[in-house]
Amino acid sequence: QVQLVESGGGLVQPGGSLRLSCAASGRTFSSYAMGWFRQAPGKERKFVSAINWSGGSTTYGDSVKGRFTISRDNAKNTVYLQMNSLKPEDTAVYYCAAVRTYGYTRATSYDYWGQGTQVTVSS
Repeated sequence: QVQLVESGGGLVQPGGSLRLSCAASGRTFSSYAMGWFRQAPGKERKFVSAINWSGGSTTYGDSVKGRFTISRDNAKNTVYLQMNSLKPEDTAVYYCAAVRTYGYTRATSYDYWGQGTQVTVSS
């Protein structure tokens, strides 16, 4: 069982930056691949990024490549999402999720979810 808690969301102007954190409970965090997803009002949950258990492999959705960076600190049971050059279309609730095997981009493939943190990009 893995419990996930996101933090770091907020209101930011276009072109600004935010860093999201996802703290995980449990001693098995390092055995899970982690993902970030986002969901805008009235839209389906979409893949943002994923990272394997060691941090050595990462994947990004096309809309965030070159702007967002995923990382993890297994000693702190935490995964991060650094978001730069934010755009209004990045506005959404951001969720972190955990799965045993790296490489999945579908939300239905993930086993554990956090409650989400709101990111709003607006002037």
